[in-house]
Amino acid sequence: MQFKLSCLIFIRDDLGRVLLIKRRKTPNFNTWSPPGGKLEMTMGESPYECARREAAEEVGLQLENADLSLFGYVSEKSYEGTSHWLMFLFDCLVPLNRIPEDIDEGSFNFFTRDEINHLPVPPSDHDLVWPYFDRRKDGFWAIKADCASGSFNLEIEADPTRHIKEDS
Repeated sequence: MQFKLSCLIFIRDDLGRVLLIKRRKTPNFNTWSPPGGKLEMTMGESPYECARREAAEEVGLQLENADLSLFGYVSEKSYEGTSHWLMFLFDCLVPLNRIPEDIDEGSFNFFTRDEINHLPVPPSDHDLVWPYFDRRKDGFWAIKADCASGSFNLEIEADPTRHIKEDS
């Protein structure tokens, strides 16, 4: 299977609501997810370059590296039985206080975290993405999931709170 590298950008407004896009394309057709996209690997694009480019292309937000905080990654083996994914998770430190215009990829809206829990999101995101977004200030998270069986087996490869537990 092909290995794909991508980034997700968690952009909030001044009220703390998170910007999501309702996807019109696969993967994750007709579900809500943070904006983002695949790295331009033929160009040697870094995850930060990808996050900045996707923020500009999708929502019109011009960012610098200092405007982004990389808080983890999710590695998914055999996602939807078609490919492996490595997704870099970025917290955007610059608020966006307007709903971006629709694009080919989908339409946007802001949601509270509670509302997100009740939206149609990619099935694995409830376990692989959102709990670590909620704990992003703890430090860097590394999550691995084997999706080959139709469900997924989750493993936390790096837990920033582990040393706190051991020192207590």
